[in-house]
Amino acid sequence: MFKIIFLGTPDFAVPSLQALINDERFEVVSVITQPDKPVGRHSELVSPPVKICAEKHGIPVHQPEKLKSDTGYRIPEADCFVVVAFGKILPQWFLDIPKHGVVNVHGSVLPRWRGASPIQAAIAAGDKKTGVTIMKMDALLDHGPILATKEIEIQDHDTGGTLRDKLSELGADTLPNALADFLNGRIEPVEQNHDLATTCKTLKRKEGKIDWNKSAEEIERLVRAYDPWPGTWFEFDGKRLKILRARVCANQNLKPGQRFLQNQMPCVACANDSALGLVTVQPEGRPKMSGSDFLRGCSSWQ
Repeated sequence: MFKIIFLGTPDFAVPSLQALINDERFEVVSVITQPDKPVGRHSELVSPPVKICAEKHGIPVHQPEKLKSDTGYRIPEADCFVVVAFGKILPQWFLDIPKHGVVNVHGSVLPRWRGASPIQAAIAAGDKKTGVTIMKMDALLDHGPILATKEIEIQDHDTGGTLRDKLSELGADTLPNALADFLNGRIEPVEQNHDLATTCKTLKRKEGKIDWNKSAEEIERLVRAYDPWPGTWFEFDGKRLKILRARVCANQNLKPGQRFLQNQMPCVACANDSALGLVTVQPEGRPKMSGSDFLRGCSSWQ
């Protein structure tokens, strides 16, 4: 039985942790996750999903503000560390601790979409496929050699949220056998083709502001990619109007950014003689609603 230390934080990481807990080939001896965070109006501390899962199974949890070699925390002996959406860069001294190194579950088929937002990047770019990569980590970002990959198709209706859930489960399905084969010496890590690497950045709320000088097809993909985070929006009557669902529709020879109606749906002209229909929106400070319902309370759309 291989001893594993698991590092992860959000919902995305929980199925992988659960898969290792359920597999008799592994013993998860410790979990390292982010500190509890204040949430909501009253700033109540909320535990990361990975912590909740670990405590349910009686696994010791450590929540350092930073990974430092002099914190006094004694890292248990382990054959390998497994990292799934931990949320922090791991220093080299930490990567050097386990005998067999550190294995990561990444939400893309590397070397495409190295970085913090591979799921959103794949949808936004119009990729037809994505997947997960099980890799051995090195000091560079998503640069290490590959143990296994598994692909799935991206559906036209996929959002950042739905694709995240699919890849979370796909990673959990792929991880145990790939990890066991690696630790038993049955597979050797394969170097990535670094010439084909693409990167994506950490998303911030401002990334969701719509640029109507893009085509409607690009913007519609962004609406899906950035659902639920960071969301897409534009300013209307001095307030933010979120776009929750949209579809490409016909332009009426208008310049990008001009508003019009089509079949009782609010639309905005975009680049390349395209236009975007706003199917579902959320005005600032109000609940989500259909585009047609939004128009009923709006006299200044055109």
